[in-house]
Amino acid sequence: MAKYVYDFPEGNRNLKDLLGGKGANLAEMTNLGLPVPPGFTITTEACRHYLAEGSTPGGLEQEVAEHLDALESRMGRKLGQADDPLLVSVRSGAKFSMPGMMETVLNIGLNDESVHGLAKQAGGNERFAWDSYRRLIQMFGKTVLGIDGELFERALDAVKGKRQDTDLDAGELQRLVETYKGVVREQTGGDFPADPREQMRLAVAAVFDSWNAPRAILYRRQERIPADLGTAVNVMAMVFGNYGDDSGTGVAFTRDPGSGLQGVYGDYLQNAQGEDVVAGIRNTIPLQELERLDKHAYGELLAIMETLENHYRDLCDIEFTIERGKLWMLQTRVGKRTAAAAFCIATQLVDQGLITLDEAVTRVTGDQLAQLMFPRFDAGADRKTIAKGMNASPGAAVGRAVFCSERAIELSEQGEDVILVRRETNPDDLAGMIAARGILTSRGGKTSHAAVVARGMGKTCVCGAEDLEVSTDERRFTAPGGVVVSEGDLISIDGTTGEVFLGEVPVADSEVVEYFEGAEPDGELVRAVDRIMRHADANRRLGVRANADTPRDAARARRFGAQGIGLCRTEHMFLGERRRLVEDLVLASDGDERQAALDALEPLQKADFVAIFQAMDGDPVTIRLIDPPLHEFLPDIVDLSVRVATSPDATDKDRRLLAAVKRLHEQNPMLGLRGVRLGLVIPGLFAMQVRAIVQASKEVPGSRPEIMIPLVAAVQELESVREEAVKILAEAGVDALIGTMIEVPRAALTAGRIAEAAEFFSFGTNDLTQMSWGFSRDDVEASFFSRYLDLGIFGTSPFETIDREGVGRLIEIAAEQGRAARPGLHLGICGEHGGDPGSVHFCHEVGLDYVSCSPFRIPVARLEAGRAALKDTGTRRND
Repeated sequence: MAKYVYDFPEGNRNLKDLLGGKGANLAEMTNLGLPVPPGFTITTEACRHYLAEGSTPGGLEQEVAEHLDALESRMGRKLGQADDPLLVSVRSGAKFSMPGMMETVLNIGLNDESVHGLAKQAGGNERFAWDSYRRLIQMFGKTVLGIDGELFERALDAVKGKRQDTDLDAGELQRLVETYKGVVREQTGGDFPADPREQMRLAVAAVFDSWNAPRAILYRRQERIPADLGTAVNVMAMVFGNYGDDSGTGVAFTRDPGSGLQGVYGDYLQNAQGEDVVAGIRNTIPLQELERLDKHAYGELLAIMETLENHYRDLCDIEFTIERGKLWMLQTRVGKRTAAAAFCIATQLVDQGLITLDEAVTRVTGDQLAQLMFPRFDAGADRKTIAKGMNASPGAAVGRAVFCSERAIELSEQGEDVILVRRETNPDDLAGMIAARGILTSRGGKTSHAAVVARGMGKTCVCGAEDLEVSTDERRFTAPGGVVVSEGDLISIDGTTGEVFLGEVPVADSEVVEYFEGAEPDGELVRAVDRIMRHADANRRLGVRANADTPRDAARARRFGAQGIGLCRTEHMFLGERRRLVEDLVLASDGDERQAALDALEPLQKADFVAIFQAMDGDPVTIRLIDPPLHEFLPDIVDLSVRVATSPDATDKDRRLLAAVKRLHEQNPMLGLRGVRLGLVIPGLFAMQVRAIVQASKEVPGSRPEIMIPLVAAVQELESVREEAVKILAEAGVDALIGTMIEVPRAALTAGRIAEAAEFFSFGTNDLTQMSWGFSRDDVEASFFSRYLDLGIFGTSPFETIDREGVGRLIEIAAEQGRAARPGLHLGICGEHGGDPGSVHFCHEVGLDYVSCSPFRIPVARLEAGRAALKDTGTRRND
């Protein structure tokens, strides 16, 4: 029979797929001899069975009962025992940390009888026992029974008034328990379950159910986490941080997750339990203050932090509880960090001898590098500071203040930038946090829910701005000096300094962008980026080129590290004032008129290519001959028809142009007269472009043009254009590769034939994706993609990351057949996927020679190409 339950000592950190992140790391800490409360983990396999079948697997309940019996035997108490109860917590624990999952339920096992036994255990501390009981009902009611958490919060606020929750006495807490039980009865139609094992059973099922909760699905989509992993469940004997001032709970990091600086970093809350720290219901104290409160526990914690960082060889995120002076470790994981911290920590660990530079490169990502390239506030700009909080997650964010997730989503979908303002956030705010440019809270510390989630998503966040009086009901906040900011007002927040500004503060290029533009690496962050980029470049196999159509873009691409241009779109050169010349070409009634139009265009094309060749200074430039539908160069058929029909100023040219537009009008122009078809239908068009390339190449010594024929579906199309191009090149004595863009499925499937006439393939994945799926990106992304994502048909948009099973398979087929026919065939990719991290790894795996992307994405592609090569090497080494 399958094994579905593991005691903590039975696991290890390598079993995250089976035990989830929390369970695997609890097992690892247990086996390291650290003080972990005993417990067991229900595996992700059990969850997957539950989700697929709608019921727990056979034998699971018996297995859980056996492990619970063993836990009771070890602790010397029974779950919920009236006179001396064992209490447990139930926590979710997926392989990847997921803020959208079910929150922890503490104190399972309490009921009207065992609450008195708990008070007896605590030396007659009635307040502690009733506080623990009210917490159970509140957590259980919200997370397991699905009751609106505000109902419990309102009842608590009504009792405590302006006081803290720690100021409530035993009698008030006992009355609050009865109020909470009434809320449960009113909302569910039944009583709060008194049977301890029933409490645990329901909590376990709720964890499984939470895998497909809307918040969890949203977070998985945001972070591209597979939907079929399932979650583990961790059951742990309770330890209590709410005994009194000699107890407490905290969160610690082995170094600063915001900057990467080494030191004592975290938050602590006296007389508190579990979620109090991250929930932000009371403001925490810095972790260093624990030394004053409990020197022994503080020293033990620092020693454990050092042990864990050296063992995991990385920044560790730790949750702990102190129970009457005794330190207990409740969780550790490799901590989430900001993009800046990721680069700094990676190089610090290299210098400490904990990891190699190879591993350092694999520990950062292109997405993190892209975050570092976002703008920052201009230090020289005028600004009005209205508050300051904790610098929880760096960055510069400007937007309209909103006070609820629903409004954040609504305005974001209308194209507005927003800042989500809350007293504190909770998992229900996840969708609004994703929609917002930044998050601002008046409560909570650097380890609060808002801070942790924002850092994980790369969002700017300022937490714990205590001087702000936030009224979510009135949708406004008041800052010191009487400054009132209402919903819709512009504010700016600086997640690096913690400052909050009234109005819009101008932004400037980031220091990382300045480095890529040519500035010397200065400061720890930029030096770390420089070091990692150099090592990635030294190890990558893939070349990185740019999609650039202008000298300015070409020059910037080269500064950013491009090794050439993989896509120069010539159709962009025919717009603006030059559209008139294209109209003349379309209206030509004979060969002489057509040649006159081509002769007028040729010197303009030549000048374009000269400037680009000069900017690239000898690097290869792949020039795609004119590709888009002809209608894009001509007037709109409706506007022109109205003009001809109604305007007294309509000319004979207007009437001739309307006739031509009607003649060329297509119902589906993206599948009509474009690409190679256009060059074959309009004699001399492609020849003019090739001559312009040749003349420009001769004028710029050392230039390396590559001529790309677009939209080829049959080798005969390519042969026809190639024959003319080869003749022009030979007459001019210019060498240039001639190849094609593979963007039609038929071209991929007949690549062996096409390679006989092509010296290179460049995969145009934008069109290849559209034609493979049978939809137009411009038309469908807003209409049904979100539904497809909700249904799991897409894990992510196929226009963001290459669809490996479909489009990717076509690329593999074309690469294999093409190189079989022409062993030296050069292969690249020039769709927007060229700058997507996942797609870069795919291109490395299938053996392409280069990727090409927009200039700003070039550093990302360089880094990911290096990471792909080093991960590949690491895999081979491990084999």
